[in-house]
Amino acid sequence: MSARFQTATVRRAGALVFLLALWESVSRLGWVDPFYAPPPSDVAGVMFTLFGDASFWGHLEATFLAAFAGLVGGLMLGIVLGFAAALSPLLADVLEPVMIMLNAIPRVILAPLFVIWLGIDLASKVALALVLVTVLIFFAVFSGIKEVDQRLVERVRTLGGGRRVLIREVYVPSVTAWVMGNLKIAVGFAFTGAVVGEFVASSRGLGYLLQFAQSTYNAGLTIALIVMIMAFVLVLFALAERLERRLLRWRYS
Repeated sequence: MSARFQTATVRRAGALVFLLALWESVSRLGWVDPFYAPPPSDVAGVMFTLFGDASFWGHLEATFLAAFAGLVGGLMLGIVLGFAAALSPLLADVLEPVMIMLNAIPRVILAPLFVIWLGIDLASKVALALVLVTVLIFFAVFSGIKEVDQRLVERVRTLGGGRRVLIREVYVPSVTAWVMGNLKIAVGFAFTGAVVGEFVASSRGLGYLLQFAQSTYNAGLTIALIVMIMAFVLVLFALAERLERRLLRWRYS
């Protein structure tokens, strides 16, 4: 770990501690109504209470299951559709406009429609996370193949390499870099899809807890859930970055 990275980490930690101390002081002095913005110590108490509640882990499991299923399904579907569109002009004429339209709208507004179609159970949350991830990965794969140097493609063909050789030796390495570069974003999108789907209509999950906290005007619970969701996503980001560095060692060497 470099000295520069350590210094940046210490500065960020110091800034966070300062902001939390300022928030605590302002709230305790009565300058901010704790009903709307409870102090960090109260929020921490709510978080510890949640962690000690057995039912909370069931909500957490539901969100992670929906996010993971949407992430894996979106990765697979996005890669397949991206390859198909990049290698077939006919399919590109069909798939690219659809993906552009899906990318042009806030995809989270599809959540109510998925609830109508698939109900309030896991399927509607997985579907929303899957759509969010699929569109992202589709464009990563499609762009990764299109950006391959055509001179390299021509040389492989000149040496007798067919489509299989091109896919294995040229397109897959290029696409791997593009997909891994977007993996952290895909993780965030999958988690967003799961939580938003639960927030719209669900009987369990972190999004359901957020909706409950909002309906009861419980700012402490709302902030605690937001902080925990941020923490979980940051952990997933770190794991995705570690996987990226492992698979793309040549880029970071």
